[in-house]
Amino acid sequence: MDAASRPSEWSHEAPDNIARVRNLGPHLVATYKPGREIYAQGDTVAKCYQIETGTVRVYRLLSDGRRQIVAFYFAGEVFGLEAGSTHRFFAEAITETTLAAFRQTTVQEHSRELLELALDGMARAQEHLLVVRRQCAVERMAAFLLDLSNRLGALQQLRLPMSRQDIADYLGLTIETVSRVIAKLKERSIIALRDARAIDIMKPGTLRSLCN
Repeated sequence: MDAASRPSEWSHEAPDNIARVRNLGPHLVATYKPGREIYAQGDTVAKCYQIETGTVRVYRLLSDGRRQIVAFYFAGEVFGLEAGSTHRFFAEAITETTLAAFRQTTVQEHSRELLELALDGMARAQEHLLVVRRQCAVERMAAFLLDLSNRLGALQQLRLPMSRQDIADYLGLTIETVSRVIAKLKERSIIALRDARAIDIMKPGTLRSLCN
């Protein structure tokens, strides 16, 4: 593939198709180092957040100590909106992440704009639940890669900000299974690996058929 036709690799910036809500009014801007907690389960819901750069994981801890990642959020996306007055999940920065934080008063004044973004997130969560409950490991990985591609502007060259353990905790798999599935997709030339986190989608149609 020549340079003119090669898709742009994800640069941690919001793609053009992601709505921004920075025009909602007063907000705070904060930068979080990788692994830093943004909020914890049980914290008061006081703000919602839009990612300017970076990636966030939202997760809960199960009774046996295992971690279940319920969502990843990327540049331009909004998170932190929850029913009730306290957070039911933890949120952490995966990479160095810059957030715009909107207070509850701002959220209430602009509920219509934020509701649409929140409903998009809920729809993704429902789709993710169906994937984890009904599909095999290969199908889960195919759906995961396609979801990333679509959310990042239909990219076919992806640099994953999350680790394979993150992916395993998100897809309900072991890290060994994630590695085996990636190797299997590579052997079939459906994807290509430039390094451990750089994945080229070589056959998007075949990848799509795997998760349908």
